[in-house]
Amino acid sequence: MPQHRITQAIRIRTERTEEKEHSSPLFLTSSFCFDDAEEMRAAFADETDANIYSRFSNPSVQEFVDRMCALEGAEAGFATASGMSAIVASFLSFLKKGDHLLSCSSIFGSTHTIITKYLPKFGIEYTYVPAGDQQQWEAAIRPNTKMLYLETPTNPGLDIIDLEAAGKLARKHNLIFNVDNCFATPIGQLPIQYGADLVVHSATKWLDGQGRVLGGVVVGKKELVHEVYLFCRSTGPSLSPFNAWILSRSLETLDVRMERHSSNAAYIAEKLEKHPAISFLRYPFLPSHPQHAIAKKQMLNGGGILCFELKGGLAAGRKFLDSLKMLSKTANLGDTRSIASHPASTTHAKLSPEERAAVNITPGLIRISVGLEHKDDILNDILQALQ
Repeated sequence: MPQHRITQAIRIRTERTEEKEHSSPLFLTSSFCFDDAEEMRAAFADETDANIYSRFSNPSVQEFVDRMCALEGAEAGFATASGMSAIVASFLSFLKKGDHLLSCSSIFGSTHTIITKYLPKFGIEYTYVPAGDQQQWEAAIRPNTKMLYLETPTNPGLDIIDLEAAGKLARKHNLIFNVDNCFATPIGQLPIQYGADLVVHSATKWLDGQGRVLGGVVVGKKELVHEVYLFCRSTGPSLSPFNAWILSRSLETLDVRMERHSSNAAYIAEKLEKHPAISFLRYPFLPSHPQHAIAKKQMLNGGGILCFELKGGLAAGRKFLDSLKMLSKTANLGDTRSIASHPASTTHAKLSPEERAAVNITPGLIRISVGLEHKDDILNDILQALQ
């Protein structure tokens, strides 16, 4: 009997050992043994799916990957040591000298560094386009454009890009459609339903959900993921079995956690939207969000992130952070504990003032990753800090 993807994320597991354990065991091993020379030869010749070496594959890692594929509706996947290694692998597995990458301009700061500093060293060209201008997207496509890359919602400004329109554009021009689904998670959004060929995640964030381990994953079409596997098998950014075991356990509660994160975030966004110290506030499911209609069309919930601009700019942003009593001040997000950050001086500090302004990262912008604490405790800490 077919099972719901949420059930699969809980029930998919490695084969039980002779101990018949209920929870999956942890396979902390660097390599795997063979009964004879022929079995070993066949494994190295890719004639069997046997595990060889944990840089290539590992049962603990594969369980995490299989659960992520079930959640995203993907054919295959490969797990990496961090979210950034997943993004880099999704680029370098396919882009070569002379190719062109088309990307939305509103992206994570480290991704911006990869695209603008490191891809050009390999002779890979790029063009940034505004998140919401569909005409500019098509106009920027060149004969050598090979990949369309985007985040939605974007980090940190929460712009929403129409996945359906982007998917049609990618198919029209035969582009690899690559989506960072970190902010929404597969509980809130399914890019593959809109034509995404690859979906990348920083598993460090919501997928872990407790700020414990680093991890990343690329899922998507089988033939494309195989290229990612070959790239990572040789270059080595594979996920450790221990981290994979932690992340696989975390996926069992992802659905219920994201329900609480999203409901808390929506409540706080509604309460703060008209606060006199705030010039604007963004949350995808607020009617005031510029792309609210698109968010409601493609997202299953509004997610656990909101952002707002303080009227006092940079000084007000710093004073706000210093006045918080409960919310954590850290670079992470997607934790059980609520987190406040100031993107202009942290995650996006390496962008120039002009680059930040172009993607609406203003001096007083505050990003809140809403946790699982009681919603009124989160709200009250923010309110007292705003005073």
